[in-house]
Amino acid sequence: MSASPSVILFDGVCNLCNAGVRFVIERDRAGRFQFAPLQSPAAARLLAGRGPDGLDERDTVVLVTGDRVLTRSSAALHVARGLGFPWTLLSALLVIPRPIRDWCYDWLARRRYRWFGKRETCMVPTPELRGRFLSD
Repeated sequence: MSASPSVILFDGVCNLCNAGVRFVIERDRAGRFQFAPLQSPAAARLLAGRGPDGLDERDTVVLVTGDRVLTRSSAALHVARGLGFPWTLLSALLVIPRPIRDWCYDWLARRRYRWFGKRETCMVPTPELRGRFLSD
């Protein structure tokens, strides 16, 4: 991880994605990660000129850390690595070839609205958490 906070960009209307953000916040006591919905102007500014080709904000999570932009399974596993033990053990899955990992990621992503639901609007952080979210 870089010295400056890494930014997790997530689908702001996805209930599973929002639960994932809460999971990271509860375990990231050092404040290594900041957050922004992929649908936000802050995410658009952050990805301008360096976002991955063909990025579909509904189907991915993005981790921006330093000059690196990671998506899908790579992003999720690097976030786990940043959470420390025992979550860092999940980064061992990075040895699995990315196409296989991303196939599994995509399989879940295609079903997440049906299984977990979605919101009408993006998540609004509580006043206590507002500092962890990029502002528009």
